[in-house]
Amino acid sequence: MRLRAAVIALFMLAFAPAVPAAEPAPAAPSAGVQAAALFDEYWQWVLREYPDAATLFFGDHRHDDRLRDESAAAVRARSAAFAQFADRAARIDATQLTPQERVSLRVLRFGLGHALEIDRLHGALPFGVFDSWAPVTQMNGIHLDLPQLGQAARFRSVADYEMWLRRLDAVPASVANLIARMQAAHDAGWMPSRVAVVRVPQQLDAQVVADPRKSPEFEPFNRFAADIAPADRERLVRAAERVIVDKVVPAFRSLKVFYEATYLPGAVEQRAASSLPAGPAYYQAWLDWNTTTDMTPQQIHDLGLAEVARIGAQMDAAVAATGYKGTRSEFQKFISTDPQFFFTRADDMLAAYRDIAKRADAALPALFAELPRQTYGVRAMRPEEGNNAEHYLPGAADGSRPGWFEANTNDLRTRTKWTMETLLLHEAVPGHHLQGARAQELKNLPAFRRHAWFTAYGEGWALYAESLGDEMGFYKDPYQKFGNLSFEMLRACRLVVDTGLHAFGWTRQRAIDYMVNNSGLTREDVTAEVDRYLVWPGQATAYKIGELKIKALRAKAKAALGERFDVRRFHNALIDNGALPLAVLEQQIDEWIDLEKARLLTH
Repeated sequence: MRLRAAVIALFMLAFAPAVPAAEPAPAAPSAGVQAAALFDEYWQWVLREYPDAATLFFGDHRHDDRLRDESAAAVRARSAAFAQFADRAARIDATQLTPQERVSLRVLRFGLGHALEIDRLHGALPFGVFDSWAPVTQMNGIHLDLPQLGQAARFRSVADYEMWLRRLDAVPASVANLIARMQAAHDAGWMPSRVAVVRVPQQLDAQVVADPRKSPEFEPFNRFAADIAPADRERLVRAAERVIVDKVVPAFRSLKVFYEATYLPGAVEQRAASSLPAGPAYYQAWLDWNTTTDMTPQQIHDLGLAEVARIGAQMDAAVAATGYKGTRSEFQKFISTDPQFFFTRADDMLAAYRDIAKRADAALPALFAELPRQTYGVRAMRPEEGNNAEHYLPGAADGSRPGWFEANTNDLRTRTKWTMETLLLHEAVPGHHLQGARAQELKNLPAFRRHAWFTAYGEGWALYAESLGDEMGFYKDPYQKFGNLSFEMLRACRLVVDTGLHAFGWTRQRAIDYMVNNSGLTREDVTAEVDRYLVWPGQATAYKIGELKIKALRAKAKAALGERFDVRRFHNALIDNGALPLAVLEQQIDEWIDLEKARLLTH
């Protein structure tokens, strides 16, 4: 509910002659009322300000006719709004809230506080934590987001298609503002590594088309709902062709021209986050944001080195279990090049992923007391995404759209069979899909918490989900077990490499070689990984840190509860509060352990 301003009454002396007594002043809203209003107003603001995210991630279609306002004025206004929300959150008396309200307030304070710290480090420039100074790279940007919006938007009625047309009509203004932001970043020295952006002009070719029907944005007009009349279909198709030819294609053409003439020539060969204008504090701020801890680069680096050594010994054992006679390095080369470990047909790969998904679904009841209702599917990634990693796209909160695991079928020679079980468990179930779908269904939480995202929690959970494969009957094939360990090693290497690149002067080539020598993944995969770390400083460190915390909490709960420890109830305790900063998660699990002890005493 929305908080109404309290009416300020004038106090009159009750005993004054001939003056009637005033009504008592209305009581100030309780802390709970203030908190509920803040949570609701913040979430509705997020949906309005980030309509692309509302469509793509939250299944809210009220703003499907708009793109995010990318202007400098809008970015600054959003930063100011964050500060106002943070001030309101700071003034709420947490001691007067219910336990769940206190958790919500703590979560909101954490997110707003860290967002403001990163925004502060940008100085007066029009950048924000969600409005990047590098908004168009080969991994993210409007050229990739817009086709995804076309897949995620609702197309049930004529009105839905007209909303999509209005969204396309907004592309030129959005692109112009993004160009202005990148120009401001260029002029101020906020430039990414060249390898992170060099493929963007080629990606933009998919948008700069001569035939509007070949545009990714035309795709919704190839799948009209059955009850849309032929006359309306014809009118909408003509309108789509017109807006793509007159607005969308010219906008993306101008972005490509800017990229080739100005942005790419200004990119540096390699840029560490610590060498950006804000200095080492900028990298530390992103580590704090992504890991939800205060670990330093050195602490993270040292943790990574220890994990690499531990997992390496397990990988050597997995190699021995295959019967291969040779070194781990020789084995890695063998399974990364031998034709038996690759598909030759995309349909065969997709069928194999769907088989893994069925087996994973069947194993879930033994590990969870309650499961989400939302479904998910497996489909191929769009060609314009190139060699991007397999990933998950969340379903709509209202259940109108399933979640999707997207497999990369663009170049089958780079996708090995022995990684597939681990990838599906991470991205779908019991990883991202299960956790995210469960969060969406937690109606006892305010909306912003049902859709919250903290990388250490979300990716930590998904990495932990990979490890559950042993309990679910996966990794029986020693090659798949090696693949599982390779991915765990990848996340350990990330601790070393991300900090190496951004804090300790590592070159890109040193990072690639280190990961090739340790992870077991192909050089192509590793190269894409390292380039990703250069784009998203600190993000890659969150996986292992989150996973290790979850494993530590499981060990703590098992030690406290002994033989009566119920892993099904524990897993729901982990996911039934939505995404949380790690310190808040630990507090919640500690409270759950106490409640479990009390429950067990009565049974």
